[in-house]
Amino acid sequence: NFSSLGWNGVPERAIDGNRASIYGQESCSHTQNDLKPWWRLDLLKTYKIKTVTITNRKDCCHERINGAEIRIGNSLNDNGNDNPRCAVISSIAAGTSETFTCNGMEGRYVNIVIPGRAEYLTLNSSNVLGNYHFCFLPR
Repeated sequence: NFSSLGWNGVPERAIDGNRASIYGQESCSHTQNDLKPWWRLDLLKTYKIKTVTITNRKDCCHERINGAEIRIGNSLNDNGNDNPRCAVISSIAAGTSETFTCNGMEGRYVNIVIPGRAEYLTLNSSNVLGNYHFCFLPR
């Protein structure tokens, strides 16, 4: 799930295993320019999350990820965006990855949300040995 659909970037692209960092390669989900855009992964049961890796978009707009939050928990209050925060992403260079340690936080839902401003949210991801790898690719 996510806050809205933009540019035919359906939410399941964020978990299809395609790790390309250029939007035109049809590897990413994409929202509209929403106030507080979010994307949510439902793991279907509670897991301990060790790390989340975010790869920033290479072809444009790398600053859009600044201030995004990773939230993990079992609540769907505010679409899961009220769950405990694992990390705040201050910035990630274009086309590079950063891993955020969540210290085994438990939750069914993993959210990426950009609070407090209108923005586009584009994600691409694949599973990495039970941890979850997210590639954030703002349009």
